[in-house]
Amino acid sequence: MCRTEQQPDPPDDDEKTSDAAFATLLEDSAEELYESAPCGYLSTLMDGTIAKINATLLGWLGLDRKAVVGRMRFTDLLTVGGKLYHETHFAPMLRMRGEISGIALDIKQAGGGRIPVLVSSVVKHGSMGEPLLIRTTVFDARDRRAYEEELLRRRQAAEEARRQAEADRARLQDALAVLQQSLLPDTLPQVPGVETAAYYHTASPDRLGGDFYDVFPVDGKRFAFFLGDVCGKGPQAAALTSLTRYALRAAAHHDPDPVSALTTLNKVLHERYAGSGDPRYCTAVFGTLESDPTTGQVAVQLASGGHPPVLVLRADGTAGYLPTPGGLLVGILPEARFTTAGTVLGPGDTPLLYTDGLTEARTGKDRTSLYGDDGLLAFATRHAGESPQAVIHALTGLLDSFGDGLDDDTALLALGATANVPTRPTTRTPE
Repeated sequence: MCRTEQQPDPPDDDEKTSDAAFATLLEDSAEELYESAPCGYLSTLMDGTIAKINATLLGWLGLDRKAVVGRMRFTDLLTVGGKLYHETHFAPMLRMRGEISGIALDIKQAGGGRIPVLVSSVVKHGSMGEPLLIRTTVFDARDRRAYEEELLRRRQAAEEARRQAEADRARLQDALAVLQQSLLPDTLPQVPGVETAAYYHTASPDRLGGDFYDVFPVDGKRFAFFLGDVCGKGPQAAALTSLTRYALRAAAHHDPDPVSALTTLNKVLHERYAGSGDPRYCTAVFGTLESDPTTGQVAVQLASGGHPPVLVLRADGTAGYLPTPGGLLVGILPEARFTTAGTVLGPGDTPLLYTDGLTEARTGKDRTSLYGDDGLLAFATRHAGESPQAVIHALTGLLDSFGDGLDDDTALLALGATANVPTRPTTRTPE
């Protein structure tokens, strides 16, 4: 029995029609995609003459195809700046590399407007490698340009806001510096037989400090001095500082006795703040100086209200703290006890008054250790016998060495007995 191989059935007329329709559909879809693509397409001869352009780009330009194809060059579509860039950069790079992409240009519209676009071009070569034409794709960059302009606007606004904030901060710092200066004496008076020196370190230029000091005459023989620190920072601390300074000055002129002056201050502060819901207080050392021109000695009487003890540097190279027993914080209680302490300064002896920003400075690599009373005593002993100016200068360098470990305001006041040494006014040295 012989088997014959079965042949496939020839396509019928319906299948032939379907294939032709599909081919026509593909052809139509490709043409439609070219013409209605979301970007512009054009092909130019090597001299730039436009040979083909799609409907999308014509729509952006507002031009008719007959007025463009064969009649215009690619550069005719560009603005003046775009033409210059095309001739000097775009065309030379395209000739050298054969392609170029993502170039930002502006194209002209028939109505006089312009559209920002991104242009990419590639040179098509023949079988022998000869350049035949240039195919160019044009992307509408209006949304991108708008985004970039908005981004630039926001950056400019942010930069302007930053500059304004810096200017406002500078003005605030200037105002705070002037106010801080008003809370301290511009100069210290001449004190017979005594040389004076002072220094004020401001921890932050953005806030008012609460440290204070002063030296002033109270009668024909004695001079008063004080140094202290109010609680808090900022405007309220500045108000408290001002009240404290003027209260101490007024009290000293009425009765220069140190205990009496601090007692008066305690009463003033307690009456002012006790019922305010925001109790305020301060620490302070108040004292008097009286020189004996025949011996060159200076008698010192002082009292402390919760303040670190005065450190006395002696001419013989020793140093030690002057005990001031008792002494509550000033302003906390309606009645407070203060005790007088005294010492006699010989030529070359210098009492040093300071606020706790110095001893509470954080030291060490981890900034967890405090400089402390022992550290200050050891440092001061190395400078015992030096002039008040030299002692303050050395302490200024010490404060600078703490770096960011010094985060509180610090006031320093040195009063040295200097027999046979002419006195001179001393200007405070703010940081």
